[in-house]
Amino acid sequence: MFDPDAIRIADYNYQLPAELIAQFPLPDRDASKLLICSNGVLSQDIFSNIDHHLPANSLLVFNDTKVVRARLIFTKSTGALIEIFCLEPMAPANEIQAAFHQQSGSTWKCLVGNLKRWKSGLLVHECTQDGSQHQLFATYAGANGDGSHTIEFHWTPPERTFSEILELTGLIPLPPYIRRPAESSDTERYQTIYASHEGSVAAPTAGLHFTGSVFKKLAQKGIISGKVTLHVGVGTFKPVTAEQITGHVMHHEKIVVTKETIFWLLNNLKRPVFAVGTTSARTLESLYWLGVKLIRHGEGQVPVVSQWDPYVDNDLKIIETERSLEALLRFLDTRRLQEFTGETQLMIVPGYRFRLLSGLITNFHMPQSTLLLLVAAMVGEDWKDAYAFAISNGFRFLSYGDSCLFFNTMK
Repeated sequence: MFDPDAIRIADYNYQLPAELIAQFPLPDRDASKLLICSNGVLSQDIFSNIDHHLPANSLLVFNDTKVVRARLIFTKSTGALIEIFCLEPMAPANEIQAAFHQQSGSTWKCLVGNLKRWKSGLLVHECTQDGSQHQLFATYAGANGDGSHTIEFHWTPPERTFSEILELTGLIPLPPYIRRPAESSDTERYQTIYASHEGSVAAPTAGLHFTGSVFKKLAQKGIISGKVTLHVGVGTFKPVTAEQITGHVMHHEKIVVTKETIFWLLNNLKRPVFAVGTTSARTLESLYWLGVKLIRHGEGQVPVVSQWDPYVDNDLKIIETERSLEALLRFLDTRRLQEFTGETQLMIVPGYRFRLLSGLITNFHMPQSTLLLLVAAMVGEDWKDAYAFAISNGFRFLSYGDSCLFFNTMK
């Protein structure tokens, strides 16, 4: 029987040499190393050859979220720098796409750096594009009690969307372990080539290795791909500080999956399914639990996946994946919707049984992180050998680092 209290985060630690944390991407996306872990057997190749290691009839599922320039730097008249990191919209629209298309003004939940130097007053950021001047104004509206703050933005010209204003004034929010300022090249490289839906403050980094050439080789092998959307929040960098994993509160993230993709998954359940990145993995597995909730509790409201939903009710385990996806499709048909929009807090830890995934393509993750726990849920104790192999062979770690292909051995 699964016992989350038995999972000690200290058991998912390893020594990561600082020099192995990649500070820049390689010149070519698909030139990174690829570690393959299959039934405990470890090998390595380069990412451009990943088609050699995937079954010919596989499905690959990508997260097509797009990183936004969510980091804003304002300079006060005193010279003090105030950094504002946009997390999620609050008003007049709290849905991410609607908020990005908002004109004139918008209110957001934000992190604020150097807040002690911003007691009051209006912050102004000015820039010029094609001879036209743009101004972004920020007003402090109060603390939220969770470490974030409410910031009211407005801008000129008011007919610009907030997305356009961020493109002009914001910076790409590189992870804190990349210890350098963002450069112009990061605008392209800290983004997958297939990114299309704005909303993330961190890249789904497993996808950074894919190129047109790699996609062509996958297609020639009969490997087909689909897309889901999970907007990656700043919570992805939140360390686990509790001794037991039960003491960690998983962050909520928005997911969007089209009806076409759910139907595609349903019709291909007999094929091996590989998630490209932990965000795609959590989205796919969340679909199963969303369907389960519809079956168990009815279609009165849009279900939300809580972090311990897969672990608290043994009866849920008897529902087949096919039934769950069919329930999602019925839900969409009833409401005449073409996509499912929901929220997940799903935490995947050792003891979890994957409902859709045969494997995972991912980067290397921080010690004692929920992302490393997800990897351990898929390959068990083999994660230790895989990470030790990577360190001894000089693999590059974290967002701009090398890649792994893990096959699910915990079925």
